[in-house]
Amino acid sequence: MGKENIEKFSTRYALFKSFSGFWHNNVFYRKVIVLGAENINPNDHLIFAPNHQNALMDALAVLYTHKGQPVFLARSDIFKKKTIASILYFLKILPVYRIRDGFSSLKGNDEIFHKTLDVLKHKNGLVVLPEGDHAGFRRLRQLKKGICRIAFQSDEATGFNLKIKIIPVGIEFSNYSRFRQVLTVVYGKPIEVSEYFELYNASPEKALNELRDRLSCEMKNIMVNIESEEDYEAIDELRSIINGRFSDDIKFPKLFRDRILINKMNSLKSSENPLYKRICSLSLQVKKESKELNIGYRLLHKKKHPLGWLIAGMIGIIVTLPLFLYGNIFNLTFLEIPNLQVRKIKDLQFHSSLKYGISLALALVFIPVFFILSLVIFSPWWFGLLVFISLPLSGLFAWNYYLVFRRIMGGFRVRSYIRQKNRRFSLLRNNYTELANLVAGL
Repeated sequence: MGKENIEKFSTRYALFKSFSGFWHNNVFYRKVIVLGAENINPNDHLIFAPNHQNALMDALAVLYTHKGQPVFLARSDIFKKKTIASILYFLKILPVYRIRDGFSSLKGNDEIFHKTLDVLKHKNGLVVLPEGDHAGFRRLRQLKKGICRIAFQSDEATGFNLKIKIIPVGIEFSNYSRFRQVLTVVYGKPIEVSEYFELYNASPEKALNELRDRLSCEMKNIMVNIESEEDYEAIDELRSIINGRFSDDIKFPKLFRDRILINKMNSLKSSENPLYKRICSLSLQVKKESKELNIGYRLLHKKKHPLGWLIAGMIGIIVTLPLFLYGNIFNLTFLEIPNLQVRKIKDLQFHSSLKYGISLALALVFIPVFFILSLVIFSPWWFGLLVFISLPLSGLFAWNYYLVFRRIMGGFRVRSYIRQKNRRFSLLRNNYTELANLVAGL
């Protein structure tokens, strides 16, 4: 499959998407929460507009939470090498040429426009990241007009018969770069581009601006958006301190808890600025002190750490140690090797993309090898099959084992600080309690 038939259904791509999607949704992330899927009508001509904070993972968040074979637009400079270009076309990615690529290259967009038109006509879904480039801040930046221009010109080229709709997409990562985090994807209500046709015919530029502003507003409503630059770190950390324990909540996802918290802080800044400043100050203090004392926020939230439970937990840790060691065959192969490979990459927002890509490539190579070895080494065949199945399951167990071990050790550490009457820990606990009470009072 190449550029010329990128809008066509591909069986090879479907098989690749099934495996890579399973790896993305079940191995790389521990949980993927999808909201608003009912807003996607497969019979409509759709353009998806996600926020862009985490490099390739933003596009994959849409791909693996949406059925079908959508096509993506990306900057043209990554298509320079033929081998890379052929891979990108297989992955259903089309280039977009910019002035910085050379004025003469802009004519290449004519061909790309016709391909995007084919994609929309076939109802594949077109994915455009309207911020243009990524930035590691939970904030929506100024949108480019390109996505609106594509929508208007595509509809115009078909006599305004496509009735294109733009679906805003909000994406939130509990952590940008770590393995086994929570990904939340929210599909907003579709924006009917036809609402702006009359204005577009009278003043195209004004219509572009109004549609862009509407899209920006709709995207902000379904994502974590911290507009304050001065207090960004404090408010971003406040989300983790107050709402971190709700990361896995599906009924009332953390993304919406965070939005409520941010809105309350925004209101507080104008109504009671001294209180706002106190909360921001406490947030940064708790962050600094908890890091220095190696105390997680969940340990602070838990009022008691009974010795009996901690001892019982350690016994469980000791008893299941062999299973933990066995599970690390899987984890060291697929999780630790990618970790080692990305350490020299300066742009932290590329870390998760590279980790996912490397871990997926390793999976494509080693999982068949593990399967064959399991059948060859162990008999009968069904026992070998059980051994093979146990590898990823024990790997996930080993990952959770490590987290539980850290929490148990953290509980012992808290008890030790309390027994020693550690002044720094007392200060941390007092600051955390004051912060929690102030936020609860909002």
